[in-house]
Amino acid sequence: MSGRISEQAVLFGNWTSLVGIVTKAVPPASADCPAIVILNTGIIHRVGHHRMFVTMSRALAAVGYTVLRFDFSGIGDSSPRNDGLSLVDARMAEIKEALDWLERECTASRMILIGLCSGADHAVLYGHTDPRIAGLVLMDPSISPTFRYYLHYIARRLQQLRSWFNVLSGRSHTLRMLMRHMLRTVQLGKAQRYPPQNLVPRQIIERHYQNSVDRGIEILAIFTEETTRQTYREQMIEALPNVSFGDRLKLEFFRGSDHTFGLESDRSRLIQLILQWVSTVSKTA
Repeated sequence: MSGRISEQAVLFGNWTSLVGIVTKAVPPASADCPAIVILNTGIIHRVGHHRMFVTMSRALAAVGYTVLRFDFSGIGDSSPRNDGLSLVDARMAEIKEALDWLERECTASRMILIGLCSGADHAVLYGHTDPRIAGLVLMDPSISPTFRYYLHYIARRLQQLRSWFNVLSGRSHTLRMLMRHMLRTVQLGKAQRYPPQNLVPRQIIERHYQNSVDRGIEILAIFTEETTRQTYREQMIEALPNVSFGDRLKLEFFRGSDHTFGLESDRSRLIQLILQWVSTVSKTA
């Protein structure tokens, strides 16, 4: 590719109320090339933390991909909905509207969803329901804590002087939580799995992931160390023991990185990783 790109603000959706920016290669990408949709993180505007999604969109477009980053209803420039849909149902409907727009206006037939935090959770909820989805890029999705998670977490906390004092004085919340968990383990004969932090039952989350794998969706899961969601690379696999990921899952763990990839070096590494992974998905039928 020449590296030349174009950017355009677009309105779409059933009420033409969703606002997005479509970033394209010049000349346009091949119709066989998957289009990419970047989802909001919580209530963060479509630019993302540290303008990360702007940079990511332009890097992807420069090598031939069409990228749509947009605001869910009630976020950024998109108007609130007034049809009474629940928040989750509204998000699912709006992802579909974004994909419909890309299929109609950009002749895209395959799509990749990218999301951080709640954006990753929405991608998991939606991905397996739409045959157009070829891949999911999930940055810090909700994952159940495991016994090993607590061991890693308390070890990290114990490195802090104040945590040492709290442990020695018996006031450490983390220590009490770990002891309760270990007691349950002894009583039941095995480590119990805690429910996901978003309170969705683990069995439902496992079903979403398994459905995605069964449909042939490729998954890139990226986790950061400086967060309370996970503490080690393999936590996703151990937290979802009934999912047979096979070779559909690629795991990456960013040691020392915070949840929003605050360091420019971490964001650069992230974007390069996604570029490489997307290129492999593009080659699959």
